[in-house]
Amino acid sequence: MNRRSFLRTSALGGTAAATGLAAPAYAQGKRTLTLVTTWGRGLAGVHDSAQRVADSITAMTDGELTVDLKAAGELVGAFEVFDAVTAGQADMYHGADYYFVGQHPGYAFFTAVPFGMTAQELVNWYYHDGGHELHDELGQIFGLKSFLAGNTGAQAGGWFRNEIKGPEDFNGLKFRMPGLGGKALGKLGASVQNLPGAEVYQSLSSGAIDGTEWIGPWADEKAGFQEITKIYYTAGFHEPGAGLSLAMNREVFDSLSPAHQKIVEIASGESHQWNLSQFLTNNGAALQRLQSGGVKIMEFPDSVWDAFGKASQEVHDENMGDELYKKIYDSAMASMRSSSGWLVKSEGVYRAQRDRVLG
Repeated sequence: MNRRSFLRTSALGGTAAATGLAAPAYAQGKRTLTLVTTWGRGLAGVHDSAQRVADSITAMTDGELTVDLKAAGELVGAFEVFDAVTAGQADMYHGADYYFVGQHPGYAFFTAVPFGMTAQELVNWYYHDGGHELHDELGQIFGLKSFLAGNTGAQAGGWFRNEIKGPEDFNGLKFRMPGLGGKALGKLGASVQNLPGAEVYQSLSSGAIDGTEWIGPWADEKAGFQEITKIYYTAGFHEPGAGLSLAMNREVFDSLSPAHQKIVEIASGESHQWNLSQFLTNNGAALQRLQSGGVKIMEFPDSVWDAFGKASQEVHDENMGDELYKKIYDSAMASMRSSSGWLVKSEGVYRAQRDRVLG
């Protein structure tokens, strides 16, 4: 039995039927496609990117495809969207693919991996250096057709109740961090929690966790973490340019006309760039407001960065026995080094000189 046949008869399929999750709607040549997401409705930026791509597909097809967005918990839970779509119980999901490293660790690369690619390096790899083809190769295993459809830019190191003075301060720390970054923190002794975004504030407020990363100043301010703690590390190792994905059930995608398939692709790419600029436009002003409100802006000491690096490489090494993981890793790292070689010498030098000249 293949994975997709199994999933159709799994507990998820039964739960979906019990809660009224229906197959795609067809009427008078028009289709309604159900989009489930990993985001709570209204979560700043991430929900916006999902809504953006849904609205764009509907508008660009002149309503021939209507995308019905269901936020996390409205139809299935945040971490159930992958199986809902692979099983054919929903048509597509929008989310951060590193939530699904349990299905395959290679999915992390299409969100972010520790000490990995910035947002610009990610799209360089994705569109011109083989990344999209590898996303597609991975998706074929699970019956998915995937596209980048959002990006948060560089994410913050996170919120802590106490300052981090050395690697030993992570030992026993209850910290929310998904993906391979979370696995790296676990190697430093942290008790790592993988929580959906909508649950993070309550967990931090109640003391269920000692700290959390979320996204960056704008989204973090909207979430209200500054109401709980005032210690904020603005640079993190775990998500230097976090991509978000739209993944469609492959049979559903193949059933679309070539024009509609192209619209899905274009709407996803436009949402990626729109969302990235949304985060980057809002982060600076939000950081100033946080500082004015008494938040202490911090940077991890070099000893902590060194420990992050060592732990991150150990996580990668543990996955190298998987042939596809190694193939994705080698491709991503080669592209990152190539892109970075130019960006550091051009844009990097320019930024430093601009700051020096303009003050």
